[in-house]
Amino acid sequence: MQAAELFEQDIKPPEVARRLRVSPKSAYQWQQMWRDGGVQALVSRGSSGSRCRLSPRCLEKLAAYLDEGPAAHGWVEDQVWTAARVATLIGRKFHVSYSVSGATRLMHRLGFSPQVPARRVAERDEQAVTVWKEATWAEVKEPGRRAGATSASRTRRASRDDRPKDAPGAGADAPRR
Repeated sequence: MQAAELFEQDIKPPEVARRLRVSPKSAYQWQQMWRDGGVQALVSRGSSGSRCRLSPRCLEKLAAYLDEGPAAHGWVEDQVWTAARVATLIGRKFHVSYSVSGATRLMHRLGFSPQVPARRVAERDEQAVTVWKEATWAEVKEPGRRAGATSASRTRRASRDDRPKDAPGAGADAPRR
């Protein structure tokens, strides 16, 4: 409706586009629609895309199912809702097929976000893992290299003086190319 008011004031489409933060192409299209059909032609037709296939009541039920957690619906290995699991849940409970990306959009609409499950065993003992890391791993781990022992530069060759005397080419006077 703001565009129609601006067009009525003889403001040009590029200026309308700048003021309303849209592309000039959209402003020119709106101006043409406004000329052909007046203010009514600029009334929004709603969001584009397909309609939600779940009723408002089903959406409420889905939100309640998501609040219950994945374990309540058969996923006991970890406690995260992935988009694939939500799509499966929708199919089981409402007999409606959703793609993974559609389930993601639906989750966002309901205030949830899909998560990537951590690849950990549900029975993992965090205290035992911490003790192992501090005691056993410290003993098993190899010491790191000394600083400056090697060159990380690919463009700088090691000096001939650093080579072992029996290494190939150690006795050559001229460098190879």
